[in-house]
Amino acid sequence: MRTGTLHLLIAKLPRMRPCSANRARPQGRLAVISALLLGLFALSVTGCSIKKMAVNSIGDALSESGETYASDNDPELIREALPFSLKLVESILAESPRHRGLLLAACSGFMQYAYAFIVQDADAMEQQDFARASEMRLRARNLFLRARDYGLRGLETRHAGIAAALNRDPLQAVRTADLEDVPLLFWSAASWGMAIILSKDEPDLIVDQLLVEALIDRALELDEAYSDGAIHSFLIMYEPVRRGAEGDPLERSRGHYERAMELSAGFKAGPLVSMAESVCVAQRNHEEFRSLLLRALAIDADAKPEYRLENLIMQRRARWLLSRIDELFLIPEE
Repeated sequence: MRTGTLHLLIAKLPRMRPCSANRARPQGRLAVISALLLGLFALSVTGCSIKKMAVNSIGDALSESGETYASDNDPELIREALPFSLKLVESILAESPRHRGLLLAACSGFMQYAYAFIVQDADAMEQQDFARASEMRLRARNLFLRARDYGLRGLETRHAGIAAALNRDPLQAVRTADLEDVPLLFWSAASWGMAIILSKDEPDLIVDQLLVEALIDRALELDEAYSDGAIHSFLIMYEPVRRGAEGDPLERSRGHYERAMELSAGFKAGPLVSMAESVCVAQRNHEEFRSLLLRALAIDADAKPEYRLENLIMQRRARWLLSRIDELFLIPEE
């Protein structure tokens, strides 16, 4: 299965909770993190309890700093900044391995970095350098699995043994998850699902599909409006590969598309791009394909700062898809 025809929208990096009067703003939070890191170094030879408090304070600050990424207008700057940020998250997790906020940040961060800056580059270069594109997809798959593992660790902090239970009875295992678990359910499923899509020659991973479906369906059941329709956007591209479900999979995708557009009030390019790539190509509908991608490009990325980075990345993919319309469709001459 080609990655280019089944992809996950790049949802925005997790937004911060609304700031209160005593909550640091994004710029101030970076200064707080720097100060805490210096303090942690000073405390490295002192009591363990004080050091743990410092580590957790840094973890809290890092796990709440996503808005500065989500609203950025320079995807290439974020491409260069994210690896350091992700390794910093991992280094703090080594000291505080059950920090739920950092586990979510690692899960969502690695997943989004792999899709936005590795998978998309691999798709674009495939025709020119197939071997290099294959290497990049292998790297992306490994990062998706790393993201999945962090997500499952995050779920374990409230539901001990859930990872093992998923292998025994996926549907029963996720019943213990509640509304507080929705972000981890979603990002775990999204990263795992992307790893499976890139692993058509790995049957041991493909059989995990039922586990992915249990996680994403539970997230949908608990909060179908999560992150302004992110779950529905994921399901646009996932329904065509779902096994054993009733009805036309492309019509199920269309239903998720309509709901994603409603929940995002039409300000997100992701559902439009996902619908064009996952459904219109399969239905050989080049007119709707072009129309959806032009609508995606017409979205003002500055209209909703919290969607800015996501929209810029998805608009880049929309332009690339439009450039390939003659390859994807046999269009009759007028």
